[in-house]
Amino acid sequence: MGRWCEGVDSVSVPSGIRCWSQDKTMSAGMGADCRRLSDAELFSAAVDVLDANRTPHGTRASPHLYPHQWSWDAAFIAAGLAVIDTSRARAELDLLHAGQWANGMIPHIVFAPDAGGYFPGPERWACASVSPHAPHGVATSGIIQPPVHALALAAIMEADAGQQLHTDAWQGAALQKVAAWHRYLVRERTDSTTGLITLFHGWESGMDNSPRWDAPYGKVAPGKDLPPYVRRDTHHVGSDSERPQDEEYNRYLWLLEEGKRVGYEASAWKVAGSFQVGDVFATAVFARACDVAATCADSLQMRDVADEMRNFADGARHAVRVHCDAGSGLAHDVDLASGMPLRTDTIAGFAPLLCFTSSDAEFAAAQRTLFSADWCTAEGLAFPLPPSTAPQSPAFEEERYWRGPVWPIMNWLLGWALGEGGDAEGAAHLRAHGLDQLRDGTFAEYYQPYDGSPLGSMKQSWTAAAALMWLAQGASIPGR
Repeated sequence: MGRWCEGVDSVSVPSGIRCWSQDKTMSAGMGADCRRLSDAELFSAAVDVLDANRTPHGTRASPHLYPHQWSWDAAFIAAGLAVIDTSRARAELDLLHAGQWANGMIPHIVFAPDAGGYFPGPERWACASVSPHAPHGVATSGIIQPPVHALALAAIMEADAGQQLHTDAWQGAALQKVAAWHRYLVRERTDSTTGLITLFHGWESGMDNSPRWDAPYGKVAPGKDLPPYVRRDTHHVGSDSERPQDEEYNRYLWLLEEGKRVGYEASAWKVAGSFQVGDVFATAVFARACDVAATCADSLQMRDVADEMRNFADGARHAVRVHCDAGSGLAHDVDLASGMPLRTDTIAGFAPLLCFTSSDAEFAAAQRTLFSADWCTAEGLAFPLPPSTAPQSPAFEEERYWRGPVWPIMNWLLGWALGEGGDAEGAAHLRAHGLDQLRDGTFAEYYQPYDGSPLGSMKQSWTAAAALMWLAQGASIPGR
């Protein structure tokens, strides 16, 4: 198929790649010939990142920029921890579930007490003050993120079984938490017309400033009564060009105020919200997560839950199918306010890979597009990995967050989906080159697609988790 397929044990550096140290400064005099981490060294360094980010209140998403638990970060982190310590992986999910709302919603942030250092913090969200569903004693945000949590539960269950650990009681309780979360998404967040999961804030997609949301964000007009604020995120990156712009942040915080005014109640937000989109990527994640949850339920002999989850999966999968382009296989979001499709060249378009298999036309078409010259084999890429926005898109920005950089966690997720869907070669491609990208040892949040430089926050926990999960797919785990 013409893909680049060097082995993962290679420590060579592709032509033009710069070498970076852990503090994101260029290593003097080393250039393109600097030594990269071997598998064993990468494994050890990933464990060190997760250990350094460990707190009594869960694993920080990163040391400084993200000092709390983020919903989908925590799920990926738990799956990575299952490679090395299943008891810690279980604790990670327990701490996240402690912030679950009474209506089943898993919020996108569970704040660590006294951690500080992040804006907007719990005082700005004021969840317990405005919603009867919010937990008391655990501070959270009032919005969601993509529902990848069943994947973490499955990874923990598989690891426990391999070690002959009998944790059925914990597994059953965790599955009930996941099931309640999925019921919330069907009951409160599934749009009756499109079948897609409804978002009221771009942050809920996990892809905050993606070009996916340019048109809907353009209709958000912050009021003059937007409370003043001081950004902190730009203090923890190398350049402002790596983060969303101030104008975008005004809109983000205005949407937070809209949510607060309706108590973060989905039914009221559908009436009052100025940002309402059907997210095809989150819907595809949900479909696969329901399939995974059903398999977990089968193993625990929870037949009713298994049937319910499979029914949810079928509905979500159908919604993705009707929003796919027949030629490229790429899926599109929908502006629910206008009913208009949101067709953008972003990584979210590969949603069909998450919920279909190689026997489905949508999967096959999306897979061809992923490994085409528009994406993984685009000219000039440091590694043959998909940028977050297609390089040929007018919206592409090579350093700015979700508008161009390469995200390791997305490479892991798409690689996992390809493997589950029956494309072992595609999964091996993303694994091999995803690991090679991480051999700089920075475990960056995201990477510049052309020179391979690390961007965003360094020592990102879910990047370390991705390394562990990839390495665990080998014949043996280095250092164990």
